[in-house]
Order: sequence, then C-alpha cells, then structure tokens
Amino acid sequence: MARKVTMVTGGQRSGKSAVAERVAMEAAERCLYIATAEVRDEEMAERVRRHQARRGPRWTTYEETLWIAKAPIVPGQAVLVDCLTLFATNHFFNCHEDVDKALAECKQEVDNLLAQDASFVLVTNEIGMGGISANQMQRRFTDLMGWLNQYVAQRADEVILMVSGIEVKVKNELMKNE
Repeated sequence: MARKVTMVTGGQRSGKSAVAERVAMEAAERCLYIATAEVRDEEMAERVRRHQARRGPRWTTYEETLWIAKAPIVPGQAVLVDCLTLFATNHFFNCHEDVDKALAECKQEVDNLLAQDASFVLVTNEIGMGGISANQMQRRFTDLMGWLNQYVAQRADEVILMVSGIEVKVKNELMKNE
C-alpha cells in the first residue's frame, strides 16, 4: 500500500463520512477509525450507532478527543479521523478559546499523526462558506477551522469536497506536483 493522505471536506450531511470510509477501505484491508466526538445526548449516540453499523468488521474504533496521534496505528493500515472539526472544537475549549494556542496544538498533533506509517483519511467541515456569525466566539472558531483546514490541505495528497453527496476533486496527487 502506498502511503497517502486524503482530506474530505464539505458541509454537514454532505456525505463526507461515507466517502471517507470508502477511500480508507480502498487503501487497506484493515482500517482504524479515530472518533473525536464526545457522545453527550441520544441523538449523537444514534449517529455513532449508524456509523458503526455501516463500517462493519474491517474496522477498529479508537476514541480520542484531543491526542489523536496516540491511536494504536499498525504500519500499513488505513486510518480515518472523523472529524477534525470536533477535534479542533475540543482543543479550542481546552485552550480556553485561545485560537493561536489551539491551532498550534492541532497542527502539532496532525503532524505527529501524519508522521506515522499509514494512509490517512481526514474528515473535516467546511464551515467558512456560510455567512459571518454575529457571535465573536463562533467567528474565532471559524478562523481556527479555516487555518487548520488550510494546513491539512497543504499536506494532503488528495482533497475531496463533498457537495450534496457529490465528490468534487479539489486536489489530487497530480495537482500537488504542479
């Protein structure tokens, strides 16, 4: 298996997770799913159950909200992180809404993760395409996500933008070398 980094981005309910799972399964027989969400209510618990049922037995799940590079990665496997938005949210609040500190922590953790011998599929939300929020905290978080997504996209071999369930290739390995 050739080592590859794929970023899958788009809006909520755009089909990111299903596409990311397919990309990971095409990359390796055994796949590790790093779940960054904290289940806080029954709606979220139901989403988790649906995702787990869809993935099936080829997948091992590792739950980690902040330090994703600690995951038990086996060389050569495919690793799916779902999602960077919740990962960044966790860092944002862990750093008391300090965008610079949260961004530095996120970048370092992404670097630590991607330094390992595996193929990676990173799911994230493209939250900056909407209007500008009247809420200052939301604007700061949008800044954090925009900068983190740019950072990850630069390191990715492939970037897929999901639009209404349709994959739009924004970057691929050929474009990366141009």
